[in-house]
Amino acid sequence: MSLSRSPSPGPGGGWSSPGLNTNTSGRSSPAPKTTFTGPNGGNVTWESARLKSRGVGGYPSFSTQNQGFFTRHMRRISSSLPTFQDTPEPGAEKEKVGRGRWNMPLVGRIRRIMARVSRKAKVRSLIVSMLLLCYVLFCVTPLRYHWRRTSWLGGGQKYVILLAANVGGGVMEWKGAREWAIERDSVRNKRKYVARWGYELEIVDMSTKKRYAHEWRESWEKVDSIRSSFRKYPKAEWIWWLDLNTFIMEPSYSLQSHIFNNLGNNIYRDINEFNPLNISHPIKANYLDPDSQNPEGDGDINSVNLVLPQDCSGFNLGSFLIKRSDWTDRLLDIWWDPVAYEQKHMDWAHKEQDALEQLYRSQPWIRSHTAFIPQRKINSFPTGACSDNGNDTRIHYNEHDRDFVVNMAGCEWGRDCWGEMYNFRELSYYLNRNPWERFKEDLIAVIWFKMTGQKVKL
Repeated sequence: MSLSRSPSPGPGGGWSSPGLNTNTSGRSSPAPKTTFTGPNGGNVTWESARLKSRGVGGYPSFSTQNQGFFTRHMRRISSSLPTFQDTPEPGAEKEKVGRGRWNMPLVGRIRRIMARVSRKAKVRSLIVSMLLLCYVLFCVTPLRYHWRRTSWLGGGQKYVILLAANVGGGVMEWKGAREWAIERDSVRNKRKYVARWGYELEIVDMSTKKRYAHEWRESWEKVDSIRSSFRKYPKAEWIWWLDLNTFIMEPSYSLQSHIFNNLGNNIYRDINEFNPLNISHPIKANYLDPDSQNPEGDGDINSVNLVLPQDCSGFNLGSFLIKRSDWTDRLLDIWWDPVAYEQKHMDWAHKEQDALEQLYRSQPWIRSHTAFIPQRKINSFPTGACSDNGNDTRIHYNEHDRDFVVNMAGCEWGRDCWGEMYNFRELSYYLNRNPWERFKEDLIAVIWFKMTGQKVKL
């Protein structure tokens, strides 16, 4: 018998074939055994065993089939927990033996956290860390002093501060407690300033020395000290002289940003702008060149070698700037000339200051290289100095304008030098507080005072 069509599937799931009995279930293989004998002799079905192993019909249990959150993350959670070591320490007391110690896997935890962070976040965190490290290295640590000294970063080695001090105990080898306190505060103030900006500090002993067999030249040591400092610091371009009774009120001002980066706008060469000495300027003479007869000199800022402030009575050498040059060498030679000193020192009440004024009056070549700076730029006075005409905005210190330096000039004649130094020191600290200090003193201390009525210094 031939087949006219292909076999078709049967209703039982199998395939029907000619000549075969299709009354069965249609399976080509015997039906599987759905029951088996249990350990107690009873019959157990396969389906019930499978459901029991998966926890159906009862409470779920942890398994190794990656089911649920805890089963997927159990190893990670357990590895991040501290381990408890039961090993006793050598030499421990008997009652403490077996307590162990907590061991925190900090390094491993950090590594796992970093492994979960994206690549972009890692790059950002690396950049922030590098910037923070550079800030700490170059702005917080002592390395700041050295990089600010270099010529291609800060240029601090170009500037030397000369501070006059009576190191040995004063002119008569005696100094009281107030004099010691003034010197201590003044020296500390200058040392902090040069450490911040990379300058050199030279402390000059201004006690009276007998330079020649026939003379005592008290306070003339600044002329000889300037010459010696130029020899000692060959890379120095400018020397800033400061008297002992000076205090730098704004240590955040560098000499470069405050003066030298814009020197042309910070100085004036025509003394007629402020002329308390009534000096005729310029000198009129047929033998002088045009630059010497010009009130502004040659107009070249690079030709300025001496920068002076003026107070109510004339030149003030408590704070001035002088530049290394051949002109400066010549000026120092003439300024120190013992012949002129021998002839005129009885007429010069202010000693080397009056000598320089005399040279400026009579020597045209000195005028052409000398410039003047407003006094409050580098040499503000307290209200007790030059006070005959009251408060002068050209001369006296102004807290709101944040003047750079204050000079307690003449405080030894009828004023309290230590009191003025202390008040300006505390004012400088108050004006230059950092944000954390402002938060403590302006908020926390005020709240504490209102609650308890007691003043506290944080």
